[in-house]
Amino acid sequence: MRINLASLLVDDQEKALRFYTEKLGFLKKTEVPLGEYRWLTVVSPEEPDGVELVLEPDVAVPAARAYKEALVEAGIPLTSFAVDDVRAAHERLVGLGVRFTQEPTDMGPVTVAILDDTCGNLIQIAQYA
Repeated sequence: MRINLASLLVDDQEKALRFYTEKLGFLKKTEVPLGEYRWLTVVSPEEPDGVELVLEPDVAVPAARAYKEALVEAGIPLTSFAVDDVRAAHERLVGLGVRFTQEPTDMGPVTVAILDDTCGNLIQIAQYA
């Protein structure tokens, strides 16, 4: 058994697609129209056949926005993405206008930073020693 999909609840699929491709560098993998919304996935360019991140509209789940708002208020990232160098990724993303809620921080065997994805989520980037 292996993970092939992971869902991320977003408040606007088009805005999310732009952020995750233009800012974070993911590639659009799948786009299937489903009425008002789409089955929309992105993948890492380093693993185009790897795990797909589903950009799931949060309006489809009534409790989703309250859940996301509670996580943001508590400063808790919804998920984490691995990077080779957190400080370099942070610098590149800041240059692209990405807002961070936590600067790169050494935490023992991992260095992390937390960014705002503009779609209602905090996302951690992590570098493992």
